[in-house]
Amino acid sequence: MPYVKLKTALAVAAALSGTFVALGCGHLPAAGANGLLHPTRRALDAALRETHPPITFAGADVILTGWRFAARGARRGTVIYLHGIADNRGSGLTVAQRFSDRGFDVVAYDSRAHGDSGGEICTYGFYEKRDLQRVLDVLESGPVVVIGSSLGGAVALQAAAEDPRISAVVAAESFSDLRTVGTERAPWFFTTKTVRQAFALAENQGRFKVDEVSPMEAARHISVPVFLIHGARDHETPPDHARRIFDSLRGRRRLLMVEGAGHNQSLQPWVWSEIEGWIESVLRGSDS
Repeated sequence: MPYVKLKTALAVAAALSGTFVALGCGHLPAAGANGLLHPTRRALDAALRETHPPITFAGADVILTGWRFAARGARRGTVIYLHGIADNRGSGLTVAQRFSDRGFDVVAYDSRAHGDSGGEICTYGFYEKRDLQRVLDVLESGPVVVIGSSLGGAVALQAAAEDPRISAVVAAESFSDLRTVGTERAPWFFTTKTVRQAFALAENQGRFKVDEVSPMEAARHISVPVFLIHGARDHETPPDHARRIFDSLRGRRRLLMVEGAGHNQSLQPWVWSEIEGWIESVLRGSDS
């Protein structure tokens, strides 16, 4: 190829490449905001729909779909299970099986923008803690223990800072604050500016404040017992998130690091035994 033609071709290629990069960069903040606000909506297994008829709860301007399992024997209180991101109430069946036999009513529901519940936007606790408060409004009196995994743990902590009806919290794999975990999980090609723009777009579209979604800050205002559980090899939400929350707690607290466990792997059978024993000790203490 003659030199002039080669030079012209390279110039055109460079110009086109620059245009594509510019277009991509322009769309990146919107893509980031969309990914944050709209997690995958995982459908409930069809078999569970048939064997476990759902009920609904009126959340904060959304309808939540869930289950309610009655305590077997003398009722001692209520356990509420909150699932993680891109999950649904189906993961709460383990909790129902364990705690209904121990005398607890068990409630598990799909978080807003998840499963069969209403809403299109996930705000990681900003509105979800209000949904939980509405669920508490229709429950019987007595001790309420909230068990949450990942997103659910973050919601439980934020709600416990504001609602005195919550007696204790078990939070597995919670993030310390949304801005930090969102930044850590952003794709490698997202610049600091892109991440900042994505958060700003998410705030505008979701009508919430990113910096107000902070289980770590909420922990400073929690007076009830809290049991934090985290995988020691969690690379999605690193263990330092749990440590920051733990250091912010002022009341009765426990932190369990599960060796060898990654994200969504910490709630192993032996850990559930630890949870059961901890809840029993908490309730005995509250009764003494």
